[in-house]
Amino acid sequence: MAEVSELVASRLQTAIPAEWSVPETLRSSMEYSLMAGGKRLRPLLVVAAAEALGGSRDAALPVACAVEMVHTYSLIHDDLPALDNDDYRRGKLTNHKVFGEAMAILAGDGLLTHAFHSITQAGRRYGVPAEQVLAIVEDLARYAGPSGMVGGQVADMEGEQGLTELEQLRYIHEHKTADLIVFSVKAGGRIAGAADEQLKALEQYGRSVGLAFQIQDDILDLVGDERKLGKKTQSDVKQQKVTFPYFLGLEASRAEVEMLTAAAKAAIGGGIVPQPERLLDIADVLVRRDH
Repeated sequence: MAEVSELVASRLQTAIPAEWSVPETLRSSMEYSLMAGGKRLRPLLVVAAAEALGGSRDAALPVACAVEMVHTYSLIHDDLPALDNDDYRRGKLTNHKVFGEAMAILAGDGLLTHAFHSITQAGRRYGVPAEQVLAIVEDLARYAGPSGMVGGQVADMEGEQGLTELEQLRYIHEHKTADLIVFSVKAGGRIAGAADEQLKALEQYGRSVGLAFQIQDDILDLVGDERKLGKKTQSDVKQQKVTFPYFLGLEASRAEVEMLTAAAKAAIGGGIVPQPERLLDIADVLVRRDH
């Protein structure tokens, strides 16, 4: 995980070509958040899924960088005063606190758009068939767009303090968080030429891992270490946000994470994914994480 994280970080540093004419403030704002660290979970899943099916790590990296750009743009926009109004992200001032709201919005726009350019490089530089590149682009538009991550963000915003059913919260988590994780593992599968049944198994894995990941976030907001998290804890309580621990309690939420992790691992077992070990390990690491 550390190896791939470092490799992705290295690629991200040169993701926006130096020879392109980009306003310096915009470039600085984009790079400020893109290079702020983090777990690089989504890029890791792209690479791990590709390698689990015998695909090339090099071919996976442009798509791994693309999904990190989309994730980073979503965080920049989520932190804005109009949405979550956060001052810190990963232990650093949020983008709008450093560059102003207007530049933060534009930096997010730039990262989202540039992600699609990055995906094309899998075909142009590493020979991923055009049909697979097209399918990856189509998936990203779907999973990150109005029926995916953005739709989940809207449901979260409209449902603040007003959720009365667990299924409403599950819908938010599945789209706001899990959809981009589903995209990541499916994209890795597509790079490796996955068959339909393998893509379905990866989707089930990603859906379960994504939901478990978000529930663990809800748990850590209650009991996590602020120094490790790089942000204030108890923010959900202070904002009166409805979370899985609110509906289920802390211990039942932890049990839900364990159950979802087991379901994720079962989805890619039985030989359907030839080399699933890293994907299995990632699922276990996410259950045990404390930041």
